[in-house]
Amino acid sequence: AQQPGTPLSDQEYHQFFKSLRTAHRARSACLLRELYGCQNTLVRRLDEYENHGVVPEGPICSEVPGTHFFPNFCSFSFYRCIKRRYFIKV
Repeated sequence: AQQPGTPLSDQEYHQFFKSLRTAHRARSACLLRELYGCQNTLVRRLDEYENHGVVPEGPICSEVPGTHFFPNFCSFSFYRCIKRRYFIKV
């Protein structure tokens, strides 16, 4: 264990900034979604990537406490963006 007040090791810095970059990317994707909507080509590609090549059609079930149902994947994605819970899965 490191003493309080000492800098992170190289490995600890790598892990720390890796998680920050990931959240930053998720916020950027949310900004694109808000600006251009779910039918934008880039947003659709991101959604397809997240879902192994196919954006789910129809209702989406989730394990989100209090909200177990979304009418479509776009609504689910907007929910994640608004709540800043970027990594909630269906």
